[in-house]
Amino acid sequence: MKTTSLIYFLQLITALPTAQSFAYAPNFITKIIQESSGIAPIGLADVASGSSNNNITDVSEDDNIVQEPTSRQIITRFPPEPNGYLHLGHAKAVSFNFAVARSFHGKCHMRLDDTNPSKEDEEYVRSILDDVRWIQSGLEPFDSDDNEVGDNSDKKEEEYGPWYGTVKKTSDYFELIHDAAIMLIQNGEAYVDELTAEEMREYRGTLTEGGKESPWRERGIDENLRLFREMREGKHPEGKYVLRAKIDMSSPNLNLRDPVLYRIKHESHQATADTWCIYPMYDFSHPIADAIEGISHSLCTLEFEDHRPLYDWVVERIVEGGYTVLSKRKLIKLVEEKHVTGWDDPRMPTLSGIRRRGVPPAAVRLFCERMGISKSDSNIDFGIMEDCTREVLDDVSPRAFAILEPLKVTIQNWDDGHDNDNKLETFDVPRHPKREDLGDRAVPIGKSVYIERSDFFDVEGPEGAANGHKAPKGFKRLLPNDKVRLKYAYVIRCDEVVRDSTTNEPVELKCTYYPETRAGVTPEGEKRVAGIIQWVEASTAKKCTVMQYDRLFKTEEPGKETGDFIDDINPDSLKVMNSVVVEPSVAADALELLQQIVDGSSSSGETIDHSSLTYQFERSGYYALDTSSTNDILVFNRVVTLRDTWAPNAKARQEKQQKKAESKPKQQDNEVLEDARRIALRVGTIVEAGPHPEADSLIVCKLDCGDKDESGEAAEPRTVVAGLAGKIPFDKLIGRKIVCISNLKPAKMRGIESTAMLLAASDGREGDDEIVELLDVPDSVPNGELVYFENMLPCKPDAMLKSKGALKVWDRVKAALKVGVDKEAIYQDDGADRRLMTSAGPVTVSSLSDCMIG
Repeated sequence: MKTTSLIYFLQLITALPTAQSFAYAPNFITKIIQESSGIAPIGLADVASGSSNNNITDVSEDDNIVQEPTSRQIITRFPPEPNGYLHLGHAKAVSFNFAVARSFHGKCHMRLDDTNPSKEDEEYVRSILDDVRWIQSGLEPFDSDDNEVGDNSDKKEEEYGPWYGTVKKTSDYFELIHDAAIMLIQNGEAYVDELTAEEMREYRGTLTEGGKESPWRERGIDENLRLFREMREGKHPEGKYVLRAKIDMSSPNLNLRDPVLYRIKHESHQATADTWCIYPMYDFSHPIADAIEGISHSLCTLEFEDHRPLYDWVVERIVEGGYTVLSKRKLIKLVEEKHVTGWDDPRMPTLSGIRRRGVPPAAVRLFCERMGISKSDSNIDFGIMEDCTREVLDDVSPRAFAILEPLKVTIQNWDDGHDNDNKLETFDVPRHPKREDLGDRAVPIGKSVYIERSDFFDVEGPEGAANGHKAPKGFKRLLPNDKVRLKYAYVIRCDEVVRDSTTNEPVELKCTYYPETRAGVTPEGEKRVAGIIQWVEASTAKKCTVMQYDRLFKTEEPGKETGDFIDDINPDSLKVMNSVVVEPSVAADALELLQQIVDGSSSSGETIDHSSLTYQFERSGYYALDTSSTNDILVFNRVVTLRDTWAPNAKARQEKQQKKAESKPKQQDNEVLEDARRIALRVGTIVEAGPHPEADSLIVCKLDCGDKDESGEAAEPRTVVAGLAGKIPFDKLIGRKIVCISNLKPAKMRGIESTAMLLAASDGREGDDEIVELLDVPDSVPNGELVYFENMLPCKPDAMLKSKGALKVWDRVKAALKVGVDKEAIYQDDGADRRLMTSAGPVTVSSLSDCMIG
């Protein structure tokens, strides 16, 4: 583009306000954007209403390179450099730029800032575009309603994505950026310098001392133009000359001490080939590219805060005058020194890595929403990323049995109850305890099954000898000559241990099963078996490999102690387990998905990822199918553990907060606690449920609340009487994790004493039309855990609420409990909505919203 075209372009964009830059805080950003644009956002709270006039006028010249911007539409962009793989820091930029544009009925551009041919590669381009498609998957693309506006007619297949229009590149504007540099030279605001790199560093000064001017700073305009022209023509070697802005060598901001605008690079560019041998610096090209595309708001991360004055300097002269390690350099070192297998290693914080690991895009977006961007530097808290992942996967992942370290169990009396033609039984069990829409799965059982080696404690073997030939305190699973229940199936008893002749380790358990205990039944007069374990039937089991991933670094700030982040790599970040067995439904689902990937078929039309197949392998964690899987060898990656095994969990955080509170000056002994902190809301599991013998409207449940007896052993389950008859089927109650109040005074209800109260939400209707849902907690939360209120001091429950005054405490708390619009249980406290929280996430309900809890 000639200089005359540049002048025409400058005339077009004088109406465009300077692109604004803000920190990541949706409410105040949207308020500022609304105030400056007059456009009211949608879908964001606490923003006053305003004009929503979104009329757009598009005017273009020549090849549609330049479109007339308007002051009425919000346009953002995501402009990564194609010199590496995207990581979690980029995820925040992607999520926020796209979200802001959607909130204002605007557009978000996808631009590749390809100004450095030395580090850029087409591989990175493909990866970046693929990652952005993935992180925005499931959301409406901008082009869906704008196919007649914009430039889709020129769109290549590989450029289609959630962004507006074609994929843009800074290299598309090289001619225009070059003309802008010439304009600066002509105005005496840029000069060609020939200091060496070392001399330039010396002349630049320090944070405490100003710099000094280059001896070439006052070179004449004509000579500068001649030298810059020769730089473009390739007449000088790299490092001989650079073009610098003439700003202020005494500025306290180092970025304003005559920054370099252009440098010589005799390298082929991945988009423009050998057309250019000089390339603009990012800080110079970025504001010009924003202006060309009509970007209304340049939303940048905090690392660019000190660069903003230079952005504004360019705009004023060119536009208005007319836990992890996210450093790209460090990520490259991890790959090049083979500490990881590549950029998509599931331990890497790259989007390719977490995508392969199995983190769903909804979890990444939730993470970005919760982290935000503040006006202070912050590290990525990988614990928060894991919490978001658990929260999303808990809702969408089917449950399945997988045995990571198998120990064979032979049921010796199995044949007695089964004929030769039918050696297997099948149990139809829910794929998800809270998602009826996912249906059931068929789980077979037969004479031989596998259980987890850790679910059997060998009192008589080596591990028993190390523990005084007695079981660990609180161990509820299988012991020699004792019983355990196979989940959904039967109670078995271990009669004999077959050992390895060399190691004396158990290799097989010979057991007896009890047919009368089928499907959770405890025969009348017999004691309930406390331990429940998972299992996989041997003849139908599918052997697979599990990549047991953990955090890549063992400290929150890698390298803080030694100065080298490599020293803090976690040596246990990967454990490869090759003998894992899974139930047949898992294998069937995996093979079906692999065939869909081969066929390229998807019901939604989107690209199918291996990692879209996720499971909660019960009591083990969340797992996703890996890209290396084949029909013969299935490979699963551990996405995240059921609970945070690194940072203190919520319960431990409560204890820490309690100690901190206790360390403060003690208040008077008659200190009055908030009502909510006096209530004991605990997590429990319903182990039995049936009708009340004398009342049609009542049911009787047995509830495991994690109680201990005087010896520290597991106490008998509590009896709970509840008015839920006809509201929830019994088979949907057994095995369900719920929230109960455990410190109310026991009360007899039609002859049966109830020692706890189930919490449930109701839509408020009466009679048979009423919809009731129990409060749900993630399966990984242990029984007995105390539910806490978000942003409130730890609870200090009364031992029992039995006085009239104490009972009124519960009445007041109950009146403030409700389900919010997002299906989360909340406590309304002086105008603040405090979520009910557990160590694995918030307390929720299945479908009700905006209703009361009681």
